[in-house]
Amino acid sequence: MTDKYCVIGNPISHSKSPDIHAAFAAATGQDIAYERCLAPLDGFADTVRDLVAQGYRGANVTLPFKLEAAALATRLEARARLAGAVNTLRFEGGEIVGDNTDGPGLVADIVRNAGVPLTGKRVLLLGAGGAARGVILPFLNEKPKAIVIANRTRATADALVAHFADHVAYSGQISACGFADIAGPFDVVVNATSASLSSDLPPVPASAFRAGTLALDMMYGKEPTPFMAFAASHGATVRDGLGMLVEQAAEAFLTWRGVRPETSALLARMRAS
Repeated sequence: MTDKYCVIGNPISHSKSPDIHAAFAAATGQDIAYERCLAPLDGFADTVRDLVAQGYRGANVTLPFKLEAAALATRLEARARLAGAVNTLRFEGGEIVGDNTDGPGLVADIVRNAGVPLTGKRVLLLGAGGAARGVILPFLNEKPKAIVIANRTRATADALVAHFADHVAYSGQISACGFADIAGPFDVVVNATSASLSSDLPPVPASAFRAGTLALDMMYGKEPTPFMAFAASHGATVRDGLGMLVEQAAEAFLTWRGVRPETSALLARMRAS
């Protein structure tokens, strides 16, 4: 019997996740069906409960529901518990198990696909919401020189730094600031805000970039995002979130099916198309 999965978000029509997981299933011989699921902004919990009732085995979670998914889960994997955000759900044994594969996916794309090591580097993370929370611990595990979390509301970034200071040995490497106080340049700049969804530019100064900076936007589309265009105009090498999407999907597939699909050929095909 075919196992059913989906990706939940709002909006969701743009998602490439069904294509990615169909390719993973074909490559690994797994019998699954995967689709998009549009949840009302005030109806995420009801949507998940309906999926469980319909016999779904799991789901990915995207904007704007990652924090709600963490609150809804009856059990959290360790990396999701520390992140406080969930992008992968498993429905098993009457439980809703929350996990977070965003961080491992982003690290894999930067280190393996883009060939940029994070060890000893200065990293700027724009945004302090669910997307940002999921990548901090995997970044810290790469032992960067510093991670600066910049957010429009400084208090939110401060709270996130304090949260990780209580839980990880590398807490001294994390600091927070408002967008107006960003002091660059940085080796890696990651846009974890939702600005690109509305074709906006987060208020990041040009001084954050230099020649050789890797500027990665977690969003992806047919054209470079405003963040990518701005970073490129100031000397940065730019990358969209497609590689992160493929790599976090492979990690989610592993948690569901027990096998991690190979990603390089699929990512090359998707970039070519």
